[in-house]
Amino acid sequence: MAMVCLNDFEEYAKMHLNKSTWDYYAAGADECCTRDDNLLAYKRIRLRPRILRDVSVSDTRSTILGSDIAFPVGIAPTAFHCLAWHEGEVATARAAESLNTCYISSTYSTCSVEEITAAAPNGYRWFQLYVYRDRKLSEQLIHRVEALGYKALVLTVDVPYTGKRRDDIRNQFKLPPHLKVKNFEGVFQENVGPDEYGVPTNTLDPSISWKDVYWLQSLTRLPIIIKGILTKEDAELAVEHGVQGIIVSNHGGRQLDGGPATIDCLSEIVDTVQGRIEVYMDGGIRTGSDVLKAIALGAKCVFIGRPVVWGLAYKGEEGVREVLQILADEFRLSMALSGCRNIAEINRNLIQFSKL
Repeated sequence: MAMVCLNDFEEYAKMHLNKSTWDYYAAGADECCTRDDNLLAYKRIRLRPRILRDVSVSDTRSTILGSDIAFPVGIAPTAFHCLAWHEGEVATARAAESLNTCYISSTYSTCSVEEITAAAPNGYRWFQLYVYRDRKLSEQLIHRVEALGYKALVLTVDVPYTGKRRDDIRNQFKLPPHLKVKNFEGVFQENVGPDEYGVPTNTLDPSISWKDVYWLQSLTRLPIIIKGILTKEDAELAVEHGVQGIIVSNHGGRQLDGGPATIDCLSEIVDTVQGRIEVYMDGGIRTGSDVLKAIALGAKCVFIGRPVVWGLAYKGEEGVREVLQILADEFRLSMALSGCRNIAEINRNLIQFSKL
């Protein structure tokens, strides 16, 4: 089966993963309106291509936090890659390394941060972090990833509680016994109560607030990026609290249903930040022209979540490489067809919002 676009990988994964695993990855919160709108919102945005611009040579390279990446698409943090492919996050890390882009590894990985680093020692990686009731858990993770050479902390801020994912409740989703949240190996051995996505229920701290950003800054010299901002008000607060970046994200539509699509939030956040810190986004990226639209609206880089899991389900590391390569090739083509030779030439003049 020739894999031509990201939808092909989705179809393959849907056919080959077991139902509970597919439902877990596909799930949105409640009625999945926000999950679905993340994709539909791109179709409401039209491009204004410029012609006769000599696009015989094009350059997709970009930088994030001063580091070079081959093209402005990274891998968003998603949990439990071993559910899709036996090597799990190790395969994902190798794919990101081979395509020279950023991989944000999830706290909820089925491989440890040490295993991920050993598998792709030259990869450019950030670490996604939650704040736990037991602050020591967060603290220990920070020190581990710092020592391993991770380049930034990505603080996920949209999960004071887990969203209501109906299919997971119906399926009574649990990690199979042979898989663990490897970053917490040995930590929760005493727990005999219920667990939620591989850790004891109520491990996350719903009291998390802006003061915890200062607490994190007191623990580490690593840049801090806040993932889960959707409004200009919170973007301004992020800048005031001295973070280095924002990921505009609604958690793939898995948290608050009825919130906006991420691409629809991007402009107001970019306009508020005004270049003081970098702005990235995730949610709904499925084609190279989606990437182009997001970069034109001011994102420095976009991150993909579910498509990486589909790539893993298809062929592990090779599948993830194919997903990334297809997006890179489509992005390069969309750039050229729009008259852009490099990232610097992509700007908001390229965008026409449709009247739908």
